[in-house]
Amino acid sequence: MTQIHPTALVSADVELGENVVIGPFCVLEGDIKIGADSILHSHVVVKGRTTIGCNAEIFPFASIGHRPQDLKYSGEESCLVIGDYCTIREHVTINPGTSGGGLETRIGDHVLLMAGAHVAHDCHLGDHVIMVNQSTLAGHCLVDEYAIVGGLSGVHQFVRIGAHAFVGAMSMVENDVIPYGSVLGNRAYLGGLNLVGLKRRNFDREEIHTLRAAYRMIFSNEGTLRERVEDAAELFEGHKLVEDVVAFVRKPSERAICMPKNGVDLGS
Repeated sequence: MTQIHPTALVSADVELGENVVIGPFCVLEGDIKIGADSILHSHVVVKGRTTIGCNAEIFPFASIGHRPQDLKYSGEESCLVIGDYCTIREHVTINPGTSGGGLETRIGDHVLLMAGAHVAHDCHLGDHVIMVNQSTLAGHCLVDEYAIVGGLSGVHQFVRIGAHAFVGAMSMVENDVIPYGSVLGNRAYLGGLNLVGLKRRNFDREEIHTLRAAYRMIFSNEGTLRERVEDAAELFEGHKLVEDVVAFVRKPSERAICMPKNGVDLGS
């Protein structure tokens, strides 16, 4: 059965799935939907047009769905959509979208947002993303599946972080991070491939070897980046990991591509 603690405030228009638990001193106000088997521990606040999927667990003092920290926001109806099996730890803040970004912030399934993480307006996070303690996304960021944003890191608005990428702790990321890449520093630079993550997720050894060869080609010092990407697309046609990187670099973006600091590390 759904359980609502006597001290919680839940407005009449909130829709709760089966076996949802709303803990002490939680406040839920707005067009809110929470899926089955989700748990909100004490002092969680959820506002606005917010949908939270099944089997979510939200810890004390999280602020979900409050108005964006965008001075251009003028009260337009926007929403926040959070997927299934997400874990949202203490003091996390997540804002809904704005008219300047499609009116929606979206978080995928199996996402872990550690204590103090911030997801700003109009961000889109893929499945299995991890944001470590006190990491922050400015507005309009796109973070693809299995990416990890290290603790105390800041990500500039409109930045894209590719699938399976890794952002090192205490980084300031102002440019796009390629899929499978690893960046670090202030301002962040491309330090190589996220080989540890690829191995942990059981990517094929030959696929990783091919990706390393393509990485060395794309981020060498000969010609322009566009020319090197086109050469890699032709040479490594049919290799999915390389094609993912090529498609990412080709896609139009508000930001530049994060590059190696002192040329490509041929050991990466």
